[in-house]
Formats: sequence, C-alpha cells, structure tokens
Amino acid sequence: MLKRLFVIGLLFGSAAAFAQVAPSVRGGGSSLWVGGEFGSFNSDYDAITRIIGPGVTVDYNITPKIGLIGEARWLHWNGTDSQTQSDYLAGAKYTFHYKRFSFGPKFLAGGVWIKFPVVATGGSTGSYFAYAPGGFGEYRVSRRFSVRGGYEYQVLPSAPGLAGQPSHGLTPHGFTVGVNYRLLGVR
Repeated sequence: MLKRLFVIGLLFGSAAAFAQVAPSVRGGGSSLWVGGEFGSFNSDYDAITRIIGPGVTVDYNITPKIGLIGEARWLHWNGTDSQTQSDYLAGAKYTFHYKRFSFGPKFLAGGVWIKFPVVATGGSTGSYFAYAPGGFGEYRVSRRFSVRGGYEYQVLPSAPGLAGQPSHGLTPHGFTVGVNYRLLGVR
C-alpha cells in the first residue's frame, strides 16, 4: 500500500512540476507606454502650409508584436488664416523588433475636428470620421524610455474638398516625433 502511494505520488508530483508554463514564470508580454509627441501635417487644404502641434500617445502591447495604440493630437499652430485640426484616433499595430529598434505598421480610426481657413470657407468647422494607415519606428534609450517617429496618411471620406472642386474628401498626412515612457510591463 505504501509503495502504491509512493508511485502515485511520484507520478502526479512529476506531472505537477511540469504543469507550470514558461511564459507565466517569466510574466506576460504585455506593456503599457505613454508619451508625448510633436506633429507636422499637410492638411490637404493648403499644399504649402504645414500645421503643427503637440500630441499624446497611449500604447498597449498585448504581446511583444501585437498592440493597441491611441493618439490625440492638436495641430493648432502655423495654420493659414487660423486653420486648425484636432485628431482623436485609436487602432491596432504590429511590431518588428531588432535589438533596441522597433518598427511596424499601424491602422487607426476615429474623429478629426477641422477649422477651415477663413479665406476658403469663411472659417467653417466640421468633425469627420477618419481612418489612418501609417507606420512607426522606435528606439529604446533605456528600459523605461524610448524615442519614436511615425508617419500617418489620414483619409477623411466625408470632409468637403477644395473650394470650387468636386468633393472627394481630404487626405491630411504628416510626421510625428516623440518620447515614450513605460508605465507597466516588461517590453
């Protein structure tokens, strides 16, 4: 009887020792980053002027490669005739890693609020649905800090086009640079 209990205990004990999964021992691959950025965009309403302004990002990596990203940007400077644009976008991203570098595509959707130039539209304003494919590159300066750059090509299908021309929507596009700080997680 004692031999049987010993053998059963040995069998179940060794199975329990291998029941621990390696990722749970190391911890999950998720992380949460927050950051500030500065953007420069061509508003598609004026080919010469680039509107600029600050923004914030929240970047949640579900796994080291797949993540969710949210951006808010206030492009209120350098606009022609008090033109402004505010973006509130969120979506998914996929990340490739190489040593301290990370890069990849992103696809965001959300709302864009525009105050059009006074000369072109009399200063009208509007809010529009937008989707924005883009890409990003990031360099890890330390375990908690990284610098990031990105490009977005926003598509606003219902926004009015240029005055005197048929409306095919607007396609603002531009670049951002910023700094991120890791709040939670390992990567």
